[in-house]
Amino acid sequence: MSRSVEPRGWILYDDACGFCRRWVPFWAPTLRRRGLEIAPLQSPWVAERTGLDSTELLRDLLLLLPDGQVVRGADAYRFALRRIAWTWPLWLLSVLPLGRQLFDLGYRIFARHRHRISRACRLPPGVTPRSEDVHEQIVRRDSS
Repeated sequence: MSRSVEPRGWILYDDACGFCRRWVPFWAPTLRRRGLEIAPLQSPWVAERTGLDSTELLRDLLLLLPDGQVVRGADAYRFALRRIAWTWPLWLLSVLPLGRQLFDLGYRIFARHRHRISRACRLPPGVTPRSEDVHEQIVRRDSS
């Protein structure tokens, strides 16, 4: 009998962004081994749990912690990087003063242009998930 364990958090990504839709799920096994689940920002439960409107939700990659705290953008990446041993050098660069500024700037530029980058890389956009979303699949998987 397996015991379900509450995740350390949920990495919430823009499923309408081809780049995000391709790469966040690619990293899901690595993130899951560190206790992080993934889900699209467009999932109905996300707005409910975060209390954010659709404009705020889709502005950045988010990390939702079990206590309801929301970590945004570059800080969400730092949280994940800190938990993966082989990414510690990048995490360290991202927290040093000059490195932090460059990491934040790089994230902000990418986030602002992610849909253009996706089109340029010919990564197709996703579709908004139905109410039968990823969160429900996680709950079912953990309860079996």
